[in-house]
Amino acid sequence: MVAIHFTDITGCARELDAATGKSLMEVAVSNDVEGIEGTCGGACSCATCHVKIAAAWSAIAGEPSEEELDMLSCVPDADSTSRLACQLMVDERLDGLVVRVAEKLA
Repeated sequence: MVAIHFTDITGCARELDAATGKSLMEVAVSNDVEGIEGTCGGACSCATCHVKIAAAWSAIAGEPSEEELDMLSCVPDADSTSRLACQLMVDERLDGLVVRVAEKLA
């Protein structure tokens, strides 16, 4: 198992055990992380799993694909730390990853 440190939209921080091969979105949804909806089921077509990766983890998490960047371009508060949790697959390199669920805009 890989430890992922989530802070949800209410500010609640917790460490979750994540199985390798799952997406961060799947981990968040199965653990009821507040603010992660995963409406599209991981198809990279909605941005309801928008998260911010701690800057120190950006290189380890890797660069977003063009498809992910296109979807993030529709998100008003996206920045260089933004990722879609459905596009981040858990592997051993992410052990200790720190991620914050992005604020939902009205």
